Amino acid sequence: MALSSSMSLAASGELTSSLDLGTARAPSSFRRAVALTSGTGAGKADRIFSDRRTLAASATEDLDLAGVLLDAFGAAITFVRVKGLYIAAADANVNNVVVGNATANAWATLLSATGTVTLRPGAAVGAMAGAADATAYAVTGATGDLLKIANSGAGTSVTYDIVIIGASA
Repeated sequence: MALSSSMSLAASGELTSSLDLGTARAPSSFRRAVALTSGTGAGKADRIFSDRRTLAASATEDLDLAGVLLDAFGAAITFVRVKGLYIAAADANVNNVVVGNATANAWATLLSATGTVTLRPGAAVGAMAGAADATAYAVTGATGDLLKIANSGAGTSVTYDIVIIGASA
């Protein structure tokens, strides 16, 4: 199978201020994008996982990046390098979605072994390696391959979307 993919992060805004005879404007724009062709080296990816998932109240799950996740065709995926990770908490969530800090075999190259990111309802986070980065965020099967996702509280479930783009070598 071949994979072509692209990833981007963008933000823009415009600060305005009324003046006596007009309006002052200060536009701001930021965008980073990477297009990846099929393969495993720099500027390439050959694996993608995407899913909408729900965690029960106070539940956690460890996403095994090396050999347990399934692609859209039902084939097991083994990431050796993650080129992009995007996670978005549903707007309707009451609790937060907490990403990171697996108790064993943590995938530590993005957040360290104990780091976390808290996604409030409707929040999203994304990370991507640059096109020239062949190493990206390494995954080490059996010792550094678990990405923990947790529901921050009791009472209600949480839903989140996740997309992982990476390479098998």
